[in-house]
Amino acid sequence: MAGQTAWDVHKQLIGGSDLEAQARQAFMNLRAVVEAAGGTLADVVSVRIYIVDYRPDKAEAVGSAFRHFFSGEARPASTWVGVAALADPRFLIEVEAIAVLD
Repeated sequence: MAGQTAWDVHKQLIGGSDLEAQARQAFMNLRAVVEAAGGTLADVVSVRIYIVDYRPDKAEAVGSAFRHFFSGEARPASTWVGVAALADPRFLIEVEAIAVLD
């Protein structure tokens, strides 16, 4: 899946300047895309998370959202990448994933 951000279905930004709220919306969007393709989050094998101005103090907000959506025993491999900016200056996070569907 290409990058999922904190936009809702009406392209309204969810979460404002709250990183955890934006992360939860991005993961919710990721789940919707996987389910639309006939899968579940259990089919996700790899996640790349882009975080604007990443610093260690942002880890809990992102990690909390990640654990909420990937709470199973087998979690996907994940890479967190700090970036200077994303496509919309209001975005704080973008999530990209690979899912394997039968």
